[in-house]
Amino acid sequence: MTDSKTTHFGFQTVDENAKAGMVHEVFSSVASKYDVMNDLMSVGIHRIWKTSLMDWLAPRDGQHLLDVAGGTGDVAFRFLDRAPGGRVTVCDMTESMLVEGRKRADAVDKADRLSWVTGDAMALPFADGTFDRYTISFGIRNVTRIPDALAEAYRVLKPGGRLMVLEFSQIPVPAMQWAYDRYSFNVIPAMGKAVTGDRDSYQYLVESIRRFPDQETFAQMIRDAGFGRVQYRNLSMGIAALHSGWKL
Repeated sequence: MTDSKTTHFGFQTVDENAKAGMVHEVFSSVASKYDVMNDLMSVGIHRIWKTSLMDWLAPRDGQHLLDVAGGTGDVAFRFLDRAPGGRVTVCDMTESMLVEGRKRADAVDKADRLSWVTGDAMALPFADGTFDRYTISFGIRNVTRIPDALAEAYRVLKPGGRLMVLEFSQIPVPAMQWAYDRYSFNVIPAMGKAVTGDRDSYQYLVESIRRFPDQETFAQMIRDAGFGRVQYRNLSMGIAALHSGWKL
C-alpha cells in the first residue's frame, strides 16, 4: 500500500488525486459568470494586463498559439486580432468554460482559426513540438503539480518557441500587500456570492492566489523546466506578473 500525496486547494490540504476534480467543480460552477466577475473583481484591469501580455508576446501571422486554461477565449481572441493569419488552440480541463467561449461573437467570427480542446495542463493531448507559442493566464496556480505543467509546455513547444504566463503574484511592499489582502478576502467572496450565488469558489480563488509562489520563485521553476531567457514584469505593482521563457 502506497501513501497518497497531498497538495493544497486554497488553504486546505487535500489528496493530490482529488484536486483536479475540485478545481473542475469551481470553474464549472462559475463558468457562465466568469467574464463578468473578472471585470468586477479587477475593476476591468485584467483587460489591461492581457493587453500587456499581447504587447510582450508580439503575435505574428503564421504562428500557432496554444492557450492553456483558455476557457472563454479572452486571450485567444486578442491573439487573433493582432495576428489575423495565426491560429489558436484553446485547451481547458473544464468543458463548460469552453462552451461559454464558443458562444462569444468573436468565436464565431474567428471559427476557422480557432480550435477548442478539453485537456489537462499536466498531460496535454498534443504531439511534441507542435506550437510556436504557449500562454496560460490565471490558470497555472490551479494546477496540481506546476512543474509537470511547465514540463508539458516545454514539450509541446517547437524549438525557438515561447512560454508566457500571466498570473496573480505578490506585491513587494508589505503594507500594500496587507491592504490588497483585506480587499481580496473581505470583498471578492462576498461579490462572488452576490453575482454567481457561489461564495466558496471565490474564497478558493483568493486563497489560491496567496498560495502561489512569488515572482523569483516562479521564475526559477520556469528555468528548472528547461526554459532560457526567463524574465518577468510586474503589473499593477505586483498584483499580477507576466513571466516569459524560451525553448532555446
